[in-house]
Amino acid sequence: MDAGKFGEAFLSVNDPHQMRHVRKKTSRYALASSVSIPLVLAVLLVSSPCWAAPASAPTLRTGPVSANPNKTPSILPGDADLQRIVDDRVATYHDSVGLIVGVVEPSGRRLFARGPAQTGNDDSVDGDAIYEIGSVTKVFTALLLADEARRGELSLNDPATKYLPPGTKLPQRGPRAITLLDLATHTSGLPKMPSNVSVTDFNNPNADMNAEQLLKSVAAYEMTRDVGAAYEYSDAGFDLLGMVVAAAGHADYETLLKGRILGPLHMINTHIAMSLDEKDRLSAGYNAHLAPVPHEHLPTLMGSDGMRSTANDLLDFVAANAGLTSSPLAPAMADMIKTQRQTQYIELKAALGWHVATLHEIEMVWENGQTDGYRAFIGFVPKSHVGVVVLSNAANSIDDIGVHILDKDTPLRHLHREVEVKPGEFDSYIGRYQVSETFGLNVTRDGNHLYIQGTGQPRAELFSEGDGQFFLRVVDAEVTFQTDSSGRARSLSLTQDGKTVPAQLVQ
Repeated sequence: MDAGKFGEAFLSVNDPHQMRHVRKKTSRYALASSVSIPLVLAVLLVSSPCWAAPASAPTLRTGPVSANPNKTPSILPGDADLQRIVDDRVATYHDSVGLIVGVVEPSGRRLFARGPAQTGNDDSVDGDAIYEIGSVTKVFTALLLADEARRGELSLNDPATKYLPPGTKLPQRGPRAITLLDLATHTSGLPKMPSNVSVTDFNNPNADMNAEQLLKSVAAYEMTRDVGAAYEYSDAGFDLLGMVVAAAGHADYETLLKGRILGPLHMINTHIAMSLDEKDRLSAGYNAHLAPVPHEHLPTLMGSDGMRSTANDLLDFVAANAGLTSSPLAPAMADMIKTQRQTQYIELKAALGWHVATLHEIEMVWENGQTDGYRAFIGFVPKSHVGVVVLSNAANSIDDIGVHILDKDTPLRHLHREVEVKPGEFDSYIGRYQVSETFGLNVTRDGNHLYIQGTGQPRAELFSEGDGQFFLRVVDAEVTFQTDSSGRARSLSLTQDGKTVPAQLVQ
């Protein structure tokens, strides 16, 4: 399961009635897979005072992608800059345990890594270390869809029910039914996941859902907008799409994935179900505090997430999509980004599985993914034929790294250092703070953690930098409490996207 495209929900005091999801996410919006717009360009960071950076030296691996007799100069950051980015996240700010950044361009590929696949192991991760990639899986589902359309096995404008089990009913609002194109561009009107799904493991809510449960839940969903009217990131839509491509291809999803994509692209270390050897190379996952988390169970439905891969395999995939290597899938890959729908964000469009952002006159194609303990980002610039892969085995966002590499004018997010606070000190900050007549910020304590929650939005944890200053990790934002002579907070200031909003304690 991933956080959402451009995507996690974050505080938005400018529009308090709308929860913004942008992964799955410039200063004007956050770029969010599992999240719900795709990409969080405002990304978070964490440090863990109890974890020390590994003593092993940073790893640099290079290798050719294709011949480059003209020695085309690189437009991407240099080796020292890329290694510095990796080192900062792992060794300086303790934002990840094992982080790897790979770039591919006409002159070849470069890999930069720091940290182990598992704490206590001094061996640094490399291009063959296996990571969960969450919603990056959606790009592969969409590629299967585009390939089947090329083969004449289906049409993007077909109603989705044509390929779902007989008797399937999908919700409808407006003049037409949900099509495959609607599902692939997150414009079906379906939510991220229907709320009427029975969950037995809240750390892995999709693990036990089968096709029958999904279809029943989706059928009962009451649409809030016409089909095709607006963008809303949807895991449910891509789980349906996974069922569609399997039916149209007359094989199960994983068989199609291996036969039509992974095999032709020689992605030998990319799978859903892994061999024993591959399980040994699967990096451990860590939360925002760099504490270990259990691996998620394989989902029954595979269209939206569930894949594992390596930096080397994903660089091969990005190179093929960027036109750096030849592939029998090239026509279908081109179809994926030719087909676009506008989102509610001017700079962002939804293609088939991909998201297309135009920042500083650079059009980049990207997708990100998140599971409980991992982050992934892949992207490329079609015009300049350069691409990037970023993989981390911790929950903190790395989307800003990928975007910054493709567009140097988009800055890296500000990194914070967390300091330890005695939980009792949080009590002086608890209360409701009013921003306007219709929007407030509720600060609460839960055990050893402090949270902030905007009206109509989910709560987000606050992390201390000392002296009443806190930061969020789900978005690049800071909160500062103003206290009286007794130390009791009487107001706070929320700073996000370069703007500071004051709020007064009301209760």
